[in-house]
Amino acid sequence: MNLGTPFMTTFALVDGNNFYVSCERVFNPKLEKRPVVVLSNNDGCVVARSNEIKPLVPMGAPYYQYRKLCEQQKVKVLSANYALYGSLSDKMMACFQAFCPNLEVYSIDEAFLRWDDNAWRDRVEQALLLRQTVKRWTGLPVSVGLGPTKTLAKVANHIAKKKTKAGVFDLREQAVQEKILAEFPIEDIWGIGRQLTQQLQQRGIYTAKTLRDSDASTLRRTFSVVVERIIYELRGIACLDLETIRPRKNILSSRSFGTPVTALAALEEAISHYAANACVKLREQNSRVQRLSVFLRTSPFHQTEPFYHNSHSCSFSTPTSDTRLIIQAAKRCLQRIYKPNYHYQKTGILLMHLTENTIIQTDLFADTACEKSDKLMQTVDIINSAFGKNTIHFAAQGIQRPWHMRSDHRSPRYTTCWDELPMVKAI
Repeated sequence: MNLGTPFMTTFALVDGNNFYVSCERVFNPKLEKRPVVVLSNNDGCVVARSNEIKPLVPMGAPYYQYRKLCEQQKVKVLSANYALYGSLSDKMMACFQAFCPNLEVYSIDEAFLRWDDNAWRDRVEQALLLRQTVKRWTGLPVSVGLGPTKTLAKVANHIAKKKTKAGVFDLREQAVQEKILAEFPIEDIWGIGRQLTQQLQQRGIYTAKTLRDSDASTLRRTFSVVVERIIYELRGIACLDLETIRPRKNILSSRSFGTPVTALAALEEAISHYAANACVKLREQNSRVQRLSVFLRTSPFHQTEPFYHNSHSCSFSTPTSDTRLIIQAAKRCLQRIYKPNYHYQKTGILLMHLTENTIIQTDLFADTACEKSDKLMQTVDIINSAFGKNTIHFAAQGIQRPWHMRSDHRSPRYTTCWDELPMVKAI
């Protein structure tokens, strides 16, 4: 160890490049260097694009508006394969943690790392090795930005992805910061939204350097403490540390239907399925629910059919995480708001008033069996985790599920579904 090297905290933002598209290319190398777009639920909007098609198709664009263009440009169109993306994301995060135990998973395709030691001069080489390792272990390309703060690491990652071949950029030196921030637009700064960008530009603040050199106290009084923190972060003063995963305050499970649904039985299947998915998330964060709400609506875009939207809520006398009880309550709520002869487009369930599973305020007059219920739900979760989602599911969720969301272009779920494993044949 070089004791003469100064101590310095280094933040790194590691981000997957065109993550959804890259996941598809891992199992289908024919997509390399070919224009690819990935669509959202029900194949509605473009949520990911390869570099080859980015100049022609904007992010979030409705697919039907660009269908002909995609056909002309021979674009490979894929439905979102969230099971595959989530599985590869877990593997990618495991690679990150092998290099640095201080990790904050920021989204499905990016994470912050933090090193606190005096080996900071070796971090660029380590970032290059991390990038190579992730590519070798998972097949996914990533970019790495290094900085003394999380905000500067975000800026560095932007540069690494857009303007370097190595995929790594170091923004820890003051001289480098002066040059980069002088040309970096404020709309690309982490935490600066569209409305705040316009307000700052009205004050003559167009670059990150101008914002950094502005009076922090004045801008805090005009805007908020968030802007003040961004200013100090741009100055190299860390105000934002790694965040631990906090339990969600509410859990929402909802999807639009692939085709309109009119029958109550089909709606009950759908809400039961969404309730079961929400319960898995509820138990993953060791929580129980005390109140839930179910909503139902038709499409607001139909010009010839009436629009209908309604919701209903109910409470549990004792907080629970038992899928059986939550499905029963969700179906009762749905029956209260259902009206026949409507073409419903969407339903969903919201779990509210969540509590820790270690705190149980029981009802004096209720017949509760929390211990048996918890063991049953734990067993179901273990089996589904080991053998695949919905290996064990409730009959109320249905089997055929004609209401399921449309995904006409989805690739196989190579890593999570036994029936869709890639097959290798020896000739």
